[in-house]
Amino acid sequence: MNETIARDGRRHWRYRQSAFDGLAFVATLAGLIWIVIEGADALHYNWQWYRVPQYLYRIENGAFYPGPLLRGLAVTLELTGWSLLLTVAFGLFAALLQRSTSWAGHAVARVYVEVVRNTPLLVQLYLVYFILAPILDLDRFVAAVLALAIFEGAFAAEIFRAGIEAIPSGQWEGGRALGLAPYAVYRCVILPQAIRLVLPPLTGLAISLIKHSALVSVIAVTDLTTEGRNLITDTFMTFELWFTVAALYLALTTSLSLLVNVLERRLPARGAGRG
Repeated sequence: MNETIARDGRRHWRYRQSAFDGLAFVATLAGLIWIVIEGADALHYNWQWYRVPQYLYRIENGAFYPGPLLRGLAVTLELTGWSLLLTVAFGLFAALLQRSTSWAGHAVARVYVEVVRNTPLLVQLYLVYFILAPILDLDRFVAAVLALAIFEGAFAAEIFRAGIEAIPSGQWEGGRALGLAPYAVYRCVILPQAIRLVLPPLTGLAISLIKHSALVSVIAVTDLTTEGRNLITDTFMTFELWFTVAALYLALTTSLSLLVNVLERRLPARGAGRG
């Protein structure tokens, strides 16, 4: 009897808590909308949402044609994809160097991680574009990919290092007992297990990469942010276009965030089961 009353009380409390959270969310959202509307009214802003769809897409004779914003979104996705591949390569290489027996390799990797993590991405982007790109004859897109990969690779290095160090020492000893060379222990025993641990934080790093990619607009890469700025210059639809650009970025990052949540729920349990 007492357990039933206690269970009903907990259920009732959860319902009240959920209702309160819902009301708080709605009130916060309404407050933000009110602030935006009041600010626009104070500026005597003329909303023109009806003009936004034409900058996303158009349909002519039954054919679909992407507008400037969707073309910019495609560039952002391409930029993020190539940068993420290089980020994983740089990060894994730096993590392995930090764990190597070579003091020179360890020092180089440590300096790379510390210098890159503690300097602004915008500064690094300018250095790559104005100094490194002319030397290597890189176009602005490749320079942007390289700058993003160098920056995010420093954070990926720490993620990989933490994942490798989380593997129990018995796995290393077992690999050596089988007569595997050090590189084979990494390839066949350690890295397959570490990948399961680092995949959720790496997905979070990809979310950060999408947001940081907006900075490449300063070197005129025609990504989503650049297309939005160009359209605002031509149409003076500041609020409508920035809100649309923000919504597109939010759609990308939210999708990846949901993937992170799924991975965080599943991968640890699998790892624990194997352990």
